[in-house]
Amino acid sequence: MSYQTLELVKEGNIATLYLNRVDSLNAMDVQMLRDLSECLSEISTSNITLLFITGRGRAFSAGGDLKSMLSSPSEDGFKEVMDNIKNIIVTLYTMPAITVSLINGPAAGLGLSFALACDSVLAERKSKIAMNFINIGLVPDGGGHFFLKKRLGEHLAKQVIWKGESMDSDKALEMGLIDEIYRGDTEEQIELMKRRLGARPIKAMIASKILFSSQEKQELIQTLEFETISQLEMRRTEDHREGVAAFLEKRAPQFTGK
Repeated sequence: MSYQTLELVKEGNIATLYLNRVDSLNAMDVQMLRDLSECLSEISTSNITLLFITGRGRAFSAGGDLKSMLSSPSEDGFKEVMDNIKNIIVTLYTMPAITVSLINGPAAGLGLSFALACDSVLAERKSKIAMNFINIGLVPDGGGHFFLKKRLGEHLAKQVIWKGESMDSDKALEMGLIDEIYRGDTEEQIELMKRRLGARPIKAMIASKILFSSQEKQELIQTLEFETISQLEMRRTEDHREGVAAFLEKRAPQFTGK
């Protein structure tokens, strides 16, 4: 199948999925979320045992496309968005394939949550990583709370969420937010990983993944549901409206805690 915002390349039981909204730094709009939900569901029921995910152009993903989301602010539109996010993240986390995200350039907000849902997370040397929902008065979604807690522990996860700061790949590796830094071309790294993982007993690796994910699936689903409730509440706050206005006007927000 073909998708408006994605490019899927298959080679036997290996696939590479490219986020492909280059002009928007692969920001996730409504259409991309629909495409991702459908594409990952297709992959999860196929013969694919190894999936690489990266971005076309100079970014992995700048996060949710705020301007696109503002064009359909209704609660029905919000529900569709959050339902697709839930399906994307649960499918990616539980699919019977080893998944590897390669962060090239920025990975922020929902884009970072999406990357962290993979089994292994690599980042290009010059990448910039941020869980920056707080800057527009929102909470992480896409299972961001779940994945940050798993990787960092609750205390450090809260600090990352509350600060919303951008970090380089060295800092992210030091914290344990990513697993490896790669140097050079992303396509070359994918080829290297194909050879490296292709020499491993992939079915045994997948069996261990399924064992772990089956134990944690309900917690992830519950986290996604709580994030949806919290996100809806935060969308109604004055701080969120101020954060959005500041973003669009390219100025620092003036939050009041309301």
